[in-house]
Amino acid sequence: MTAPAIVILPGLDGTGRLLEGFRAQLERRGLAATVIAYPPDRPLGYRELEALVRPQLPASRPFILLGESFSGPLAIRLAAVPPPNLVGLVLSTTFARSPVLVPKSLAGLVRFAPGRPPMPLLSWWLLGRWTTPSLRAVLRDALCQVAPATLRARAIAALRVDATPSLRDMALPVLNLIGGRDRLLTRSAGRQLTEQWGDCRTRVIEGPHLLLQTATAACAQAVADFALGLVAPDAHPAAPAAD
Repeated sequence: MTAPAIVILPGLDGTGRLLEGFRAQLERRGLAATVIAYPPDRPLGYRELEALVRPQLPASRPFILLGESFSGPLAIRLAAVPPPNLVGLVLSTTFARSPVLVPKSLAGLVRFAPGRPPMPLLSWWLLGRWTTPSLRAVLRDALCQVAPATLRARAIAALRVDATPSLRDMALPVLNLIGGRDRLLTRSAGRQLTEQWGDCRTRVIEGPHLLLQTATAACAQAVADFALGLVAPDAHPAAPAAD
């Protein structure tokens, strides 16, 4: 049986530019992988993005949906009412409920924040000691392709989101990737996801919030093991709980 395809929903930038290396690593492992990019000039929330993404999901072959960071709640919403060919869900450094302890009533203040925070701050927050000139350049390029109003709208949506009701409707195998040195999310965000499902495999991989970009090979291997395990569950041992 052919391994399922991997459909990736990107982080806050929504361009997919930051995922090219990860997609290449998946394809080296025999997994077809695509990224669904979001409009760079339309300030869409999760409900509108769900309506945009759902018709683009594969209709003729089994696939796994991967939600990175900002897109985790979107992936959860889609998987709660799964398309017929969806066979598994991967969540990477993400959350179901707002990852920052800010009252929802104050989330709207983000519209007055800079569209693109200073790169040194982003580098510390998202890359940590894994930062390199090339990673910073790709991150800067991806963010510069997106209108500031769109970035702010996505940040507001993330601060206000609560996809936990959809967790109860999940009936798919789940792989949860957690960055061991994530400065953006607390460990409780990952635990909240893990504790919701009986069939959830958690991998704690040494790396920052942009885990797919810095621990690329390790993440791709974890996803490949998960995908191949869905094809032949008895042929591949479950991933260990932590690295």
